[in-house]
Amino acid sequence: MSSIEVNTFTYHHGDLELAGYMAQPSRYPRAGILIVPTIAGPNKIMFDRARWLASIGYSAMVCDLYGQGEITDHRTASTMANALRADPENYRERFRCALDELRQRSGLANHRIAAIGYCMGGEIVLEMARGGEDIALVVSFHGLLATPLPAKRGAIKARLLVCHGRADPLVPPKQVRAFLEEMDFAGADCHMHMYTGVVHGFTDPASDGKPLDAVAYNKSADVQSKAAMLSMFEELF
Repeated sequence: MSSIEVNTFTYHHGDLELAGYMAQPSRYPRAGILIVPTIAGPNKIMFDRARWLASIGYSAMVCDLYGQGEITDHRTASTMANALRADPENYRERFRCALDELRQRSGLANHRIAAIGYCMGGEIVLEMARGGEDIALVVSFHGLLATPLPAKRGAIKARLLVCHGRADPLVPPKQVRAFLEEMDFAGADCHMHMYTGVVHGFTDPASDGKPLDAVAYNKSADVQSKAAMLSMFEELF
C-alpha cells in the first residue's frame, strides 16, 4: 500500500467558496479521480473512498456541492439540490470548477482524469459527460439518468460506466430507456451494469438506517460495481 498525503483546501465557483478534500499517493499517481458525493454533500464515506483510491495509486479529490459541507437533514438537502439543478448550465459549471481544481492540484492531463459520483453525484458526472467534458471516464453509481439538456450528437467525449439498481424507484424503466436512447443518439461509449432487485443507494452501508424506502445497501451490487469501476481504471490508466 502506498503512503498517502491528505489535504483540505478551498476553491471557488464565482463568489461561492467551496471546500475540497484531496488524498493522493506521495509520488507518481496513476490518474486523477474527482469524487462527487450524494445529495448530502461531502462526508466521511466520501473521504474514506478518496483515501482508499489514493492507497491504490490515484489522486482523489472530493468536491463540494453547496459550500456548506455535509447536510444531514434530507429535506434541507433536497431543497438545496433543487435550487442548484434549476439552472442547468450553472449546475454543470459548479463541477467544471472542481475538475479544474483537480487538474491543477494533481498535475495530470485530461486523458488521465475520471469523475465518479454517487446518487446526485452520479447525475452530476453524467451532466459533465453530456456537457462535453474532455476527460477519460465518468462513473455513475445509482445516479439519476434524466436531464433537461440531452446530449447532442457527438458531444460526449468521455467514456461512461453506469451502475444502476434495476428496482430503483427513483429511476423508473422509462427513464432508463430514454437514457439509453440518448446515449445511442449521442454516439457515446457507454457501459451500463444493472443489478436486479437492487434499489437506490446500494453502495452505502448507511442506507439501511435511513427512513427512506427507496434506498438500501446491497453488498453484492456494491462489490460488483466497484470491481467494474476498477476494471475500467485498469483499461484506461
